[in-house]
Amino acid sequence: MTRIAVVDNHGQFTHLEQRALRDLGVDATLVDNETPPADVVGDVDGVVLSGGPSMDRVGRARDYLDVDVPVFGICLGMQLIADELDGTVGSGDYGGYADVDVEIVDPDDPLVGSLAPTTRVWASHADEVKELPSGFTLTARSDVCGVEAMSDADRDLYGVQWHPEVAHTERGDEVFENFVARCRR
Repeated sequence: MTRIAVVDNHGQFTHLEQRALRDLGVDATLVDNETPPADVVGDVDGVVLSGGPSMDRVGRARDYLDVDVPVFGICLGMQLIADELDGTVGSGDYGGYADVDVEIVDPDDPLVGSLAPTTRVWASHADEVKELPSGFTLTARSDVCGVEAMSDADRDLYGVQWHPEVAHTERGDEVFENFVARCRR
């Protein structure tokens, strides 16, 4: 059975990320973000960095970027990846949660490419990635956010600004299915 750790960055939907993975037949475990990766990584095939309220509360989540399994950042988790790997994160122009039409700009992307050409998502844009980190490809954008998703498939690092785990996001399960497929390679 595929095993994925969901690193809890205190997001309000983190339990739904775990549930979405369990619904796909994955052994998904919630892990406190103060847990050292060495305590988790030998036992998992992938890591999800959950959303959350603040970069000030990510604990040791940044340390999970150095593990040798695929990593998927959701909202704050994606911002954390960008911030740690020389990208830029800043305040969004739009702000709070809303339904957003997202354009998939890389139909070959292993995480979101199957959603092309567009999808509708539930996202918060209080903060967002403003500049991609080195080695990353822009995979999705919208009218309210220039970087809705990004990937570095060579390093198996992925991120989305939106919340695929909530019912308001169309085809959110497909994003999780695509990540699980990366973990099973």
